[in-house]
Amino acid sequence: MSDLLRAPAEIKYAEELDWLESVDDHPKPFSWRLSPKMVRLFVLGSERSDGLDREISPKWFGDRSFVERSIVTLASDRGLLLIGDPGTGKSWLAELLSAAICRSSTLVVQGTAGTTEDHIKYSWNVSMVIAKGQSRESMIPSPIMTAMETGAIGRFEELTRSTSDVQDALISILSEKYISVPELDSDGIVFAKPGFSIIATANSRDRGVNDLSSALKRRFNFVRIPGVTNKKSEADIVRFRTEEMLRRHRIELDVPPTLLDVLLQSFADLRASAAAAGSDDEKLESALSTAEQIGVLEDAILHGNFFGERSLTAHTLASSLVGSLARREPEDLAILNKYLHGVVEPRSREEGGSWPEFLEGGREAIATLS
Repeated sequence: MSDLLRAPAEIKYAEELDWLESVDDHPKPFSWRLSPKMVRLFVLGSERSDGLDREISPKWFGDRSFVERSIVTLASDRGLLLIGDPGTGKSWLAELLSAAICRSSTLVVQGTAGTTEDHIKYSWNVSMVIAKGQSRESMIPSPIMTAMETGAIGRFEELTRSTSDVQDALISILSEKYISVPELDSDGIVFAKPGFSIIATANSRDRGVNDLSSALKRRFNFVRIPGVTNKKSEADIVRFRTEEMLRRHRIELDVPPTLLDVLLQSFADLRASAAAAGSDDEKLESALSTAEQIGVLEDAILHGNFFGERSLTAHTLASSLVGSLARREPEDLAILNKYLHGVVEPRSREEGGSWPEFLEGGREAIATLS
């Protein structure tokens, strides 16, 4: 795993999955590697009441009901559609579920304006077709077709970013559970094996880009993943992801709790300001998601490690926040400057702590970018 930039969940947590499979005596649907109870436990982590001989760490932080509904959906004959704002952990949850159910989370189609039917069905190896003609050997199955043939979970990221033709091609796959290959005289139908399902994700902010048809909606169970509003849960997510990054870069550094509080509070302030804004011009272009918060912290840690004193400072954190969130000039810079003067400056005088240094770092970053 050490020679992979980012190992998929089934490799990253292989030892844990092997152990769970060895002690799992609960009923399993189809060809699932773990029972629904153990899938939930793998995703959300273990508790004392589970009675296990070892602790299973939580990997996704959210309401248990969302995970349970997702698992139940995948045990049925319907697809699962995870909907939410950017940075709510939809893709990560899809990866974890796929890894736990079939030990394969990499059968993924990325939805874009350029995604075609071939990406979800099949294409051809042109050189083999010229040499030997069209056959199963010269066919290149899509990740979705591979999932069908192996009884695994196929994933479709950003479903609403793909065109209606591509979305419609999913309807027969989800309802009929087969793909027809008219180019082949014999063996021209690929049937899905038990255990096959599709987990799709959709960004709620993409509504109106390529709306799903009512026919396709009926083939999915919708699970809406809300943004994280609980400060403790968000702190757990940020800490979990940051610790992963530190291990990956082999950096030995502790994130001071006071600076984590500064980061969480600054994002909470900016979200409140965005909610009260009267127009889009008064809001940051950033979604201010938990994922972006993690990105700000990682950027500050890496900067401090490579160019600072191998420590995280409030000054570097503020500089990273401004650099990450100021995407439009001069609009975003004006909003951040207003936040520093209207919120951070009074708080620096009243509370002290890390806020004065945070204020100074933010001001310097804005002056540099202006």
